[in-house]
Amino acid sequence: MGCCQSRSAPSDSPEKLAAETHFSVDEVYALEELFHKLSNSLHHDGRIHKDEFALALFKAQQRSNLFTDRVFEVFDTKKNDVIDFGEFVRALSVFHPKAPLEEKAAFAFRIYDLDNTGSINQGEVQRLLAALLADNPALDLDEGAIHNIVQQTFAQADTAGDGIISPQEWLDLVSGNPSIIDYMTLPVLKEVTKQYASFVFNKERRYDA
Repeated sequence: MGCCQSRSAPSDSPEKLAAETHFSVDEVYALEELFHKLSNSLHHDGRIHKDEFALALFKAQQRSNLFTDRVFEVFDTKKNDVIDFGEFVRALSVFHPKAPLEEKAAFAFRIYDLDNTGSINQGEVQRLLAALLADNPALDLDEGAIHNIVQQTFAQADTAGDGIISPQEWLDLVSGNPSIIDYMTLPVLKEVTKQYASFVFNKERRYDA
């Protein structure tokens, strides 16, 4: 299967995706090199499946957990259990250093809102933190320590005192403590054309209809 077949629809041209994201046209071409590699790592069908997504994150198969699943779900805007090229580029754009804090905060909010209610409760944060810590042996925190972190977070963020964090409360928290979502910025995305330089020689051929 050629790279050009990995795009989600004819309308998702490099120019259109660049116009809608923080990537340049050349960066979109380069990203297709990465997408082609990821989407054919296990299933060879030009779409990223959840196990391929987990493989890309953890460099090991069958490493899916709540955090991985949730990030995959946020990338998968069409809710068809695969990520196509358009979804891939649009979601990655949020992680670009050029993306504004508000955009990053909104994306992170969707990750934490596990039940898709439009708010974040303490149980959701505790479940997600536990999943993250399970894959980071350097951070050895027991359930009590995680609970204390969640309590402190809500004491600071839940200004309305209603036991949940609204999108505005989340944005206020992140604006005052931007390091909370440091993981939402991937500096390597500024170097994507260097990482996948072969697009310079292949892009005309690959995008011919």
